[in-house]
Amino acid sequence: MVYQISPTTPAGKWLGFVTAVWVQAISGNNYTFSNYSDALKSLMSLTQLQLNNLSVAKDVGKAFGILAGLSSDHLSTPIILLIGSIEGFIGYGVQWLVVSGTIQPLPYWVMCIFLCMGGNSTTWMNTAVLVTCIRNFRKNRGPVSGILKGYVGLSTAIFTDLCNSLFSDDPASFLLMLAIVPFLVCLTAILFLREIPPSSTSGEETDEVRYFGIFNAVAVVIAVYLLAYDVTGTHGTVMSRAFAIILLILLASPLSVPLFLMVQNLNRSGSKSSDVESKVTEKLLAEETEVEKEDETVAVVEVERRRPVIGEDHTIWEAIRTVDFWILFTTFLCGVGTGLAVMNNMGQMGLALGYVDVSIFVSLTSIWGFFGRILSGSVSEYFIKKAGTPRPIWNAASQILMALGYVIMAIALPGSLYIGSIIVGICYGVRLAVTVPTASELFGLKYYGLIYNVLILNLPLGSFLFSGLLAGFLYDAEATTTAGGGNTCVGAHCYRLVFVVMAIACVVGFGLDVMLAIRTKGVYARIYASRKSSKKSGGARTLS
Repeated sequence: MVYQISPTTPAGKWLGFVTAVWVQAISGNNYTFSNYSDALKSLMSLTQLQLNNLSVAKDVGKAFGILAGLSSDHLSTPIILLIGSIEGFIGYGVQWLVVSGTIQPLPYWVMCIFLCMGGNSTTWMNTAVLVTCIRNFRKNRGPVSGILKGYVGLSTAIFTDLCNSLFSDDPASFLLMLAIVPFLVCLTAILFLREIPPSSTSGEETDEVRYFGIFNAVAVVIAVYLLAYDVTGTHGTVMSRAFAIILLILLASPLSVPLFLMVQNLNRSGSKSSDVESKVTEKLLAEETEVEKEDETVAVVEVERRRPVIGEDHTIWEAIRTVDFWILFTTFLCGVGTGLAVMNNMGQMGLALGYVDVSIFVSLTSIWGFFGRILSGSVSEYFIKKAGTPRPIWNAASQILMALGYVIMAIALPGSLYIGSIIVGICYGVRLAVTVPTASELFGLKYYGLIYNVLILNLPLGSFLFSGLLAGFLYDAEATTTAGGGNTCVGAHCYRLVFVVMAIACVVGFGLDVMLAIRTKGVYARIYASRKSSKKSGGARTLS
């Protein structure tokens, strides 16, 4: 029975992926600041500027994700998860102590540190999960990225709706949930998520595609379920409790995949299983021996290591010396930076256009962002396998579509904010889901943890450039001063120039993405040829 739950068995491999999905479903807690920010503001007697700076401190935590990236090359997955869970428990736990009135409000600078810790904790969780799963399922990187990033997009709605249904939006209970739930989920992942050898046969790859289809279907059901709860208005106590129970059942339902494989293994004869396991072990050992011999030969022939080409393993220093890395970095900034500006300012944008309730726009951006992540991961993977289509071409498509969304919002016709928020949500999701596997395909998996965390520096950088500077300055230029010393702006002109500038940035990103797709065409042609030949050889072995 111990063998059945070993991480190296099919059941253990998929059980690890289920726990990875759970970690991602709770790792979007960094986007939930608005759910308890009013409580912090009143308890600490903060001005709006001071409250905004607390939010910045939270986002600055992501910039220290480089530490998680560096550690991923030296520490195991369980250790990285443990660091993230403890840091999040402390960061959100202290905020709960303050908001619940258990302790007196701490000095402002101390609260900044604990919010920064809470923000940084998710970088450890994301690094552990993404790096491990992409290495475990390296032949299906697109679906892996889409599913995991999709659940990150849903995590804000999961936390918010659960708190609403169970605790009536009490901010203290919400913070307690942010402190305890991620900690417990990470402890579960520590037990089962390990880096293991990837699939080696076409049959295993086919099974992966089928099981990823199940995970995608469950994710879509959860997304639709959350959206239905949000748009149906207020609910009674019984309905709210029932919603929470059904949501938890849906989140647990991916366990059906490893349970199915476990039962399947139990039905096989012990002797046959032992024979297969021994053969696989011998094969793996033989392959490792051959690799070691090849490495020794290369070491003798090449005294000095040559610079890797695109498609091979790069260190971070080798990656940043390539033109392709900076093209990817810049296009990522154009996409996620402008997308974050819309998300951070959606409330002000809605009020400027005369909408009293702007929560629907936040929900539309979030839910369609989920669909963008889920679909782009699977679609881009499909076209790589079928025709060797470079993955950056999907980023290019999202950039030009996002530019169109900003133009629609700049025109400010009736309903344009609804259409624009949907388009921006989809394209933002595509950028996140497609860039993750693209980086691994261009610069390899050996140092992927650090490379990924350098790329996501674009999140705080883009937020600062497009949200803090661009949107802030241009809004203030159009606004009129109020009696209390603040300012306000009502009308389509408030953000029109902001949308125009961001549309131009997306057009620039589109051109760079097309350039990257052309430059990496050979890499994806080799990936396509490699998978095609492995499928043929796998079929030949099956026939023999």
